[in-house]
Amino acid sequence: MSKSAVPEGRPPAFVYRHEVLHCERAPLPDLAQKHGTPLYVYSATTIRDRYRTFDRAFRGFPHTVCYSVKANPNLALLKMLAGLRCGFDVVSGGELQRVQHAARKAARRVVFSGVGKTAEEMDAALRAGILMFNVESESEMAALAERSARLKKRARLAFRVNPDVPAETHPYIATGLHQHKFGVPIDAARRLYERAAREKWLEVAGVSVHIGSQITSVEPFGAAMERVAELVRALQSHGHCIRYVDAGGGLGIRYDAQELPEFAEHVKAFAKAVTRPLRGLGVHLLLEPGRSIVGPAGALLVRVLYRKSNNGKSFLVVDGAMNDLIRPALYGAHHEIVPVVRPHVEERDIVDVVGPICETGDFFARDRALPPVEEGGLLAILDTGAYGMSITSNYNTRPRAAEVLVEGKRARVIRKRETLEDLLRGEVQ
Repeated sequence: MSKSAVPEGRPPAFVYRHEVLHCERAPLPDLAQKHGTPLYVYSATTIRDRYRTFDRAFRGFPHTVCYSVKANPNLALLKMLAGLRCGFDVVSGGELQRVQHAARKAARRVVFSGVGKTAEEMDAALRAGILMFNVESESEMAALAERSARLKKRARLAFRVNPDVPAETHPYIATGLHQHKFGVPIDAARRLYERAAREKWLEVAGVSVHIGSQITSVEPFGAAMERVAELVRALQSHGHCIRYVDAGGGLGIRYDAQELPEFAEHVKAFAKAVTRPLRGLGVHLLLEPGRSIVGPAGALLVRVLYRKSNNGKSFLVVDGAMNDLIRPALYGAHHEIVPVVRPHVEERDIVDVVGPICETGDFFARDRALPPVEEGGLLAILDTGAYGMSITSNYNTRPRAAEVLVEGKRARVIRKRETLEDLLRGEVQ
């Protein structure tokens, strides 16, 4: 393990200084002492740097980066990204309201995705004047036409097409094959565009695609864009004004020792694969990164409650649980786990890092080699800036963790820790 970064090759959001892990220049033991654990900690500098790296990679092509709000919807992060002129990809009326709350004028840079938009959500988006709806079925198109006519507000739309392109990722987050619930068959798209063009209050404006998440190879993105480009040419030749192509998101990050290029080089390769098929079509490219922007910027701090051994099987029982970070239980996802205070020993213990919830699936790691950590010691679960806090729950009546945003030495709470009173407030006896 590097003396400067954790682990080697990751961005410098979390750095050991004198054997103590810091977020930027804030010591994590101090944050845990002040704010308690479990605690989500984010690096503001890392988020800004990764957004700018992504944006620069596409500077040779007209584009808007639309951050995927579902990755981490904290208002402070949305406000920070809006200040960089970032757009947003939302999948619910609640996410749209978050964007509007963080930066009212940012609604004009919002694309609304998702397979199950309600009439109320459509109305809210129409009134907000969003950039575009990504429509996922013929029935949804009919509902959008009805709502836009009722409000007399024109709805700009793209159909999300399913290119039937396989992507090497977990099956729960693959979305680009015909058996998945997302999108419309690319071969049926021309008929749907023809029908949409006949609706007075609908404006055919783009083509959308998203093949999945945590995809670490750029080749599937290029293959999907080849199919999209063919469709755009066909639609334009039939008189449709296709001005936007939404390439979705899905670019993966490095959670473990897998070999990935340095982030800037990886995004450049992604940009090349995506834009090459679209050149000459006169379209504005929309991109929906989430994980690749915020994932490596976050860590979940947990404290070891107990060390335990069952017939030679060793456990570290920590105060965080699957309700705080469900990815390992849900996907079998790997997250690097490191001691916050690094011991001066070479030995490693083979342990399961588990939480207190009454489920065997409540674990963060199994059979993981870690330096010895005593009861009361702190662990940092890395790369939890995306799909960490956003998928938390109150299972076992556990209040959700606090969130802290760090910039340099300064740390501020951007979500207060929930209390039991918060959990009980809405219930009626």
